Amino acid sequence: MVYERYDQPLLSLGGFLRRVFLHGMAAIGLLAIPLLVGIVGYMGLASLSPVNAFLNASMILGGMGPVDPLPTDAAKIFAGVYALFAGVFYLVVAGVIIAPFLHRVLHRLHVADGSDSGGGQGGG
Repeated sequence: MVYERYDQPLLSLGGFLRRVFLHGMAAIGLLAIPLLVGIVGYMGLASLSPVNAFLNASMILGGMGPVDPLPTDAAKIFAGVYALFAGVFYLVVAGVIIAPFLHRVLHRLHVADGSDSGGGQGGG
């Protein structure tokens, strides 16, 4: 996803909405991978059914925590590592979603300012 440079005009509203949509789709695509890893991990290590594995994986990815008791130490270790990963991953997905809005605000401020600091080189 390529953003316009500081010296280019602000993206049209239609283009911006398309960019937001694409970022949302990218976030959903990014979420599918760790969700699948969680489902497989819970099915294999905690012997959960696919539906219960999905529930537990999605709850951890959403920041809520597991639902079912975990029967083995391996399942508990997996859940702990998965929860730590999910916490960091949550920030990545939030960044993907927020990026087009933040870029637009910063780009609009630069365009409204009308300043050009020489391409960001030197000159305080």
